[in-house]
Amino acid sequence: MIRIAIADDHTLFAKGIEGLLEEEEDFEILGLFKNGLELIDFLERNSVDVVLTDLNMPEMDGFEVLKKIKESGLSAKVIVLSMYDEEKIFKECVDRGADGFILKDADPDELVFTIREVHEGRHLINFDRIIEQARPNAFFDSFREKFKLSRREVQIIKLIKEGKTSREIASELVLSIGTIESHRKNIFNKLGINSRVELVNKAYEMNL
Repeated sequence: MIRIAIADDHTLFAKGIEGLLEEEEDFEILGLFKNGLELIDFLERNSVDVVLTDLNMPEMDGFEVLKKIKESGLSAKVIVLSMYDEEKIFKECVDRGADGFILKDADPDELVFTIREVHEGRHLINFDRIIEQARPNAFFDSFREKFKLSRREVQIIKLIKEGKTSREIASELVLSIGTIESHRKNIFNKLGINSRVELVNKAYEMNL
């Protein structure tokens, strides 16, 4: 079980994230906090695996949360939730010890996979990957909507169609091979297929 704490002063957003993550059987949400002070107080008294924190919060912002967690030797890993896709902000978060960085308009599955990667110590934090999270989808929205696919999954389908291996896709998207294999499994389940050949045929069928 991955124990998670969420810090964001926007209650609706925080509750939305909580509802999304509660759908995952291996996630446990331990608390929602409106500022960094409340979060740090909780972390000092409870065992938390992963913290999701906004940057802009009253009393103690996300930057100070990062600094405090690392200076205090708290074991929780930290993923920053941000509305800013600026490299300067990204680098500052990394310099302060962020283990992950997710844009608030990224696909939900991006957050779920990042939490698991960070918890397992295999997350590759990279700015180009951050930008990719919010890039407008270049493929058919009807295809995505019909099969409930995320932007990332459609992107991986296209790369598989091009003949790339999981290792090559992982390298291009700055993801771990394990994450690519997890995406592949989800894609097969959503499309109701069992092989790479069927996947390629489906991609041609939908003009991807």
